[in-house]
This record gives sequence, structure tokens and C-alpha cells, in this order.
Amino acid sequence: MGRSARSWDESDVRIRPNKKGSRPRTKDRPSHDDAVLGRIITVDRGRYTAVVAEDTTEERTVVAARARELRRTPVVPGDFVALVGDVSGAPDTLARLVRVEERKTVLRRSADDSDPVERVVVANADQLVIVVAAANPEPRTGFIDRALVAAYDAGIEPLLLVTKADVKDPAELLANYLSLDFPVIISRTADAEASGIDARSDDGLSARLDGAAVERLREYLDGKVTVLLGHSGVGKSTMVNALTGAERATGGVNAVTGRGRHTSSSALALRLDEAPAGSWIIDTPGIRSFGLALVDPDRIMHAFPDLEPGTESCERGCKHDANAVRCGLDDWVTSGSAGEAGPARLASLRRLLGADPRQEAKETKELGTVI
Repeated sequence: MGRSARSWDESDVRIRPNKKGSRPRTKDRPSHDDAVLGRIITVDRGRYTAVVAEDTTEERTVVAARARELRRTPVVPGDFVALVGDVSGAPDTLARLVRVEERKTVLRRSADDSDPVERVVVANADQLVIVVAAANPEPRTGFIDRALVAAYDAGIEPLLLVTKADVKDPAELLANYLSLDFPVIISRTADAEASGIDARSDDGLSARLDGAAVERLREYLDGKVTVLLGHSGVGKSTMVNALTGAERATGGVNAVTGRGRHTSSSALALRLDEAPAGSWIIDTPGIRSFGLALVDPDRIMHAFPDLEPGTESCERGCKHDANAVRCGLDDWVTSGSAGEAGPARLASLRRLLGADPRQEAKETKELGTVI
């Protein structure tokens, strides 16, 4: 007698789950009307720290992870963002960052002058303080000019801070910028014995700063968001500590190479001590090059207002670079209309307009890490 056939029912059916999910994806996204607004103060390994309810009794710091749909959107210090989920700011909690609000200004750079990829440095800054030392490390007008171009392109007001003026008179450096309309603050080390290659106190803490220079700089910072940019070893983080009461790591300059020691490892927004609401300083680290590939050449010209009037006599389509024939800038400078610094300023402009990425990399290597 043969074996009876087995009767089958629905319990014997096994359905393999769809790896892509049981429902089709939609392009519609929640509006997140209940999201709270926060100011990003630092970014570290995929975690975004924001200040929520700023300048109120409910102010708190919230750590968030970026939503998947924003994975290609850069989020940087200074950004205002929308946060959902656990926004209590309690220890070990994590909110979700779902939107980056429209930016008022964007300070950006490229890796070099041929790289088309935008690298956002900070957002919503009102002014840029370019920090250079009169010596140790030696200042370069090329770096200052690049920073000025980036500031003007972003619509950010520039300010030049020259430190270690007791080591070397910065008059020759400043002569290049006498005709430009932006503030210049000169700082000298308060204790002459502490000046030089590593102007730090014996206990390794902050340098003995020029109190008058600190107070003058503070006047420009009240009520504004300010980003500081400068090479390692120029005293940038030391100045930040003096203005905010923070304890950002500081370092000096290598006596052999003349390069600054890299100290800050992440961009950080800090509130200015005893200042009006909205007064923030953003200390920036690790920018090894400041490429201008994203800046239109015509906008680079705007960063040289002492030379720009000379372009009126240029032929149509003149590029104003070293290869230009009958460029009006040559006659403008030769006539003395651009002042004594005219020839040096024109040379700097033409280096930027016809920049060779290899030259920019060479200058960066000579200067060390830019912070």
C-alpha cells in the first residue's frame, strides 16, 4: 500500500522578506514643524553639538546625528539647524539633525586652486580675523591676500591682527595694505623676556598678551560672529583663550624649521566673555591650503580695490594676469596711482589670477599647517 499524499496548507508557505522594505519609498519628507532650532558649535566624528534656546533660561547643549537625507550636506560651526527627537540635552542622549537653515554667509575654500570641490569652513560669520605673526613664523602676503579674497567673496568683513610685533617691526608687511579699508590691530608680547620663538609662560599656559590689543580686538567682536584664521604658532588660540576664558591648546614655533606646532584639532565656536548676546568666536584648525578655485576671477579683482580702477583702461576681455598684453594695471601701477606698494600688490594679484596649484602647495609646505 503506497504512502498517503501529505495535505498542504498556508502554514507551510514561507515568504522571504523584501530586502528593500515592504513599502515603496517616497520622495515626500516630514516637514518637522515641531523641530527646535540650534546653533552648531562643533563637529566631531559624525556628532554635531548645538546650542539650543540660546540666551534664555532654557539654554542647553544638544548632541545630534545627521539624518540620512542630509548625508551629502556639509554641516559646520555657525550653522543653524533643525533638531528633532530627544533635544533635552541630558547626558547620553542623541537628537536627530533634519535640516540646515539658509546661511547668511559661507566662508569656503578648495583644496588647491584647481580643485572644484567646495569645502565649507564656517557658516553665518560676520567677520574674519586674519592672524599673522610679525616673525616666527614669518608672515606671507600671499596667505593674507588669499584670506582677503575669501572674505570679500563671502561678504564677510576682514580684520588683520599682527602678533609678536615686539620681535619684528611689521611696518614693511603693513605697507602692502595701507590703501585698503579694513582694521589692523598690532599686538606685542607684554613681557619682553617671554617673546620670541615660544612666547609662553613658565607653566605652559597662555602667553603674556598685550592687554591693550586684546581690548581693542574685543571692541570689534561684540555682538558678532567672528572666525579666526592663521598659521600655527602665531598666537591665535592664545588670543581665543584670553577673549573667552577657554583652554584651547596653544603651541609655539619649531626653532629649526620655523613652523608652528599644530594644536587645535577641531573647529569650535566659543562665546565671548562678558559680551552682548550673539558674540561668538570660531577657532578654526587644520586648513593646510586655502585654494580659490571656487572664486570667480572678477571677484578676486574686487579684493584689490587699490588696483581695480586701473582696469578701466584695459582692452575688452583682459584677464589682468601675467600673460595679458596692454593691461591697464601696468600703467596704473607705474604712474604711482596704487601707491608705493603697487608693484607688490599687482604681483600678488597676478599670482592669484594665474595661480599654479603646485606653487600654492609649496607655499603651504613652507608655512606649515594653517589653523
